[in-house]
Amino acid sequence: MKEEFSKTLKSAETEDWLDLHVVRPFCYWWAVLFAKLDIHPNTVTIWSMIIGAASAFFFACGSFYYEGTYGLVMNIIAILLLCLADIFDCTDGQLARMTGKKSRLGRILDGVAGFAWFIPIYHVLVYRFYIHHDIEFGWLGIENTEQNTIIATIIVYILGLISGIVGLAGQQRLADYYIQAHLFFLKGEKGSELDNSARQKELYDQMTKETPWVERYFQKTYIDYTKKQEAKTPEFQRMLATMREKYGSFDNLPADVREEFHKNSLPVIKWNGLLTFNFRSAWLFLFCLIDIPVMNFVWEIVGMGLLAWYVNHRHETFCKEITEKLKS
Repeated sequence: MKEEFSKTLKSAETEDWLDLHVVRPFCYWWAVLFAKLDIHPNTVTIWSMIIGAASAFFFACGSFYYEGTYGLVMNIIAILLLCLADIFDCTDGQLARMTGKKSRLGRILDGVAGFAWFIPIYHVLVYRFYIHHDIEFGWLGIENTEQNTIIATIIVYILGLISGIVGLAGQQRLADYYIQAHLFFLKGEKGSELDNSARQKELYDQMTKETPWVERYFQKTYIDYTKKQEAKTPEFQRMLATMREKYGSFDNLPADVREEFHKNSLPVIKWNGLLTFNFRSAWLFLFCLIDIPVMNFVWEIVGMGLLAWYVNHRHETFCKEITEKLKS
């Protein structure tokens, strides 16, 4: 079973401790069940989106401080649903590797899943602040009037937008890219999903009117997704360009070049793991349970923002060093 389980992982190096020892083994058995039932990985991804989005209904309730036991139970249900969504989001990839049912649409849907969860969740957190804000107003000494509530809610909504667009979306997009970059040098092109915007544009242009509109829409969205990944990693892009110029195909990369990238990437990947679901959601759960969910926006902008900057800085720095060595 251990060998079969390992085959369903991208790589043990790109999994954090909780995923590797708890989440992924659990997902493996879900994948086995879905494979027996001949359920397609994309179907599992869509289930994940629906379940994660549904958790927003329960996150809208105040927790114990505001709504007593009922509120606490509702928030626990929300947490369990979002965890189940994440389990299914992990399962779809393992199922695809187990059954060989990989697809370009599946790759794109997998990247979209997290946004399908958190867009409704972040909106209901703003609504929740509008309803329950005694704690925050008490901290800041703000009089609890309707006018102050509306002004504060508008500010919180802006924080939510920054947190969602710059924080969640940007940070997870970067984290996913670094995982694929690590796998690219560890396993080669076939062992990773390191996409580039130029190739994605070619694939989009090759689509015909017969291509389902859903697939065309997601493919067009994915072009922008990959462009933003590339824009955030200029030194990595320069390193790839230098390697192509010097060695032609990436299959011709010397072992010592691959090893140098791997050696530098591995410690960054450990920090990169903190930008993904487990660490990020633990803070969301904590802030919701103690009835100050607005602090999740602040933490995501400041705390997670600093972490993302550190990961990006370290990765870009060693890529620049490798490029300079290749050119010398």
